[in-house]
This record gives sequence, C-alpha cells and structure tokens, in this order.
Amino acid sequence: VQLQACGGGLVQAGDSLRLSCVASGRTLARYALGWFRQAPGKEREIVAAISRNGGSTYSADSVMGRFTISRDNARNTVYLQMNSMKPEDTAVYYCAAKFSGGSAYYIAVAEYNSWGQGTLVTVSS
Repeated sequence: VQLQACGGGLVQAGDSLRLSCVASGRTLARYALGWFRQAPGKEREIVAAISRNGGSTYSADSVMGRFTISRDNARNTVYLQMNSMKPEDTAVYYCAAKFSGGSAYYIAVAEYNSWGQGTLVTVSS
C-alpha cells in the first residue's frame, strides 16, 4: 500500500492542526495504522496508533489528551487531530501501515512495513 501524508505546516503554540494520510493501491481496511514523528537529532517515535477496525487506539504519553487518531476506511484515510500544540511537537510526522488480521494496534517502528513520505509540522512559541 502507498501512503501520502499531508496537512503539515507552521502553527503557533495552542493552535490545532489535522494531518491526513491517504492510501492507494490497496484498501486500508485490512491494516493497522500509526502516526510517528521524528524531530531533528532524535529517533522516530510513536505518536498514536489505531487497530484495523478502529476499536482500539493508543496515544503516547506526550500527546495524551491533545492528539486523536481516527480512520475512515471508506475514504482510505487515517487522520491525526492535534490540539493545544506545543513547540516540542515540532517534527516530521509520518503515517505507517501494517497488514493485520487481528484487532491490535502496534507501536514499534519495526512492526510497520509501509510508510508515507512525512509532513513537516512546526510549532512556534
């Protein structure tokens, strides 16, 4: 599956932004999905993840209560709604997909085998 992320940009602290990731080639309905981010000089880290049917989600402690992952299988799209943004949220954000036959979500980089190209999010103070 090919993934295309978009929606990044420059915002101020406290603002909101929604990232989208559209899939092509295959239906996303058979994939668990995740959003990751990578700041300069740091390793790629999990932000949020969602199971194939959307019934289970995960949010990293650093974004808990501020970011929400959701999916629309009919539109072959996964979203990341980001509210109350902070300067430390500045990073390149990546969407990722893992073919899944179950109802779990996945939080490790190594578990995903399809990645989008990344979209830059910059939060100014």
